[in-house]
Amino acid sequence: MSTTILLQQLVSGISLGMLLFIVSSGLSLVFGVTRIINFAHGSFYMVAAFFAWTVANSLNYWVALIFVPLVVAMAGGVIEMVLFRRIYRAEHLVQLLLTYALVFIIGDITKVIWGLLPKSTSTPEILSGGIMVLGVVIPKYRIFLFVLGIGIMIGVSSFLGKTRIGSYIRAASEDAEMAGALGIKVPRVFTLVFMIGVWLAAVGGVVSTPIITIILGVDMDIIIQCFIVVIIGGMGSMRGAFLGALCIGILDAFGYLVLPRFVIVFIYALMAVVLIVRPRGFLGKSAE
Repeated sequence: MSTTILLQQLVSGISLGMLLFIVSSGLSLVFGVTRIINFAHGSFYMVAAFFAWTVANSLNYWVALIFVPLVVAMAGGVIEMVLFRRIYRAEHLVQLLLTYALVFIIGDITKVIWGLLPKSTSTPEILSGGIMVLGVVIPKYRIFLFVLGIGIMIGVSSFLGKTRIGSYIRAASEDAEMAGALGIKVPRVFTLVFMIGVWLAAVGGVVSTPIITIILGVDMDIIIQCFIVVIIGGMGSMRGAFLGALCIGILDAFGYLVLPRFVIVFIYALMAVVLIVRPRGFLGKSAE
């Protein structure tokens, strides 16, 4: 097996990992603050991807990348205020039922608006082609995904760690009742966090359209992968999601190279080993 092929698979795995990180970081953030396990997270990804197809074909890709996540995030904020705000203190079963029902509702709305045919967008001209590195042609778009993933990691971490609003979010995630007693408007914080999580899912949906064919049901595919990422990395940990996404992306790429029929087995096996050895994930917080 040549070094060129190995480098190509490594690049492919890293770019897939960056895409998974962008989406799963939103899921991890929402759970870390609100303690809601949101099955509908993948639905926001799917809606953004279909919406991006419409905007990119009508205008261009860059307008879609900026405009679509903002619109989907605002829609997510409305859903949070109307539905999720009522179940934060409910049992986990009630929360799961609501989010799972949203999967079907959003899926049907998507089918009515965009139909059953698969969709995809063209790679932006500025990102088409590749760059030669160590004798390997690396597609510019995969470099863009890597830079975007790193940028989101740094940006969100800096926002949470170095801003006043970020301190409110951290306080609400540690103890919502105490944060409320100290004057922090916890419901608004939860709405903001939910919108950021949906925005991240929507960004992932938009950037996936040039490399992944968007079809109905892609929401379930992506949410399963995102849950695996956050379980491996640690629920509620942004850095954990980054590490977990890279592990899954690289394992997926090299798994297809070696034993393509058993890739999913490798991924689930990794998750099982992590759950046995370190149940809270690589960087998850202790439940104590």
